[in-house]
Amino acid sequence: MDEDLPKKKKPFEIGQDLSLLSAGELQETVNVLKQEIARIEAEMASKSASRNAAEAFFKR
Repeated sequence: MDEDLPKKKKPFEIGQDLSLLSAGELQETVNVLKQEIARIEAEMASKSASRNAAEAFFKR
């Protein structure tokens, strides 16, 4: 039955009430968000490099 299963922790949502999270949960959230920022920045760099390569190719 569903009552016997451990409840899944809700994912962090931007703007949520932080007072409901423990210090450990806040640190875990910071770590996850830092990883996500790094992933986003890597994707941005990849897209920028692709765009720059295309611009250089077509400016010939």
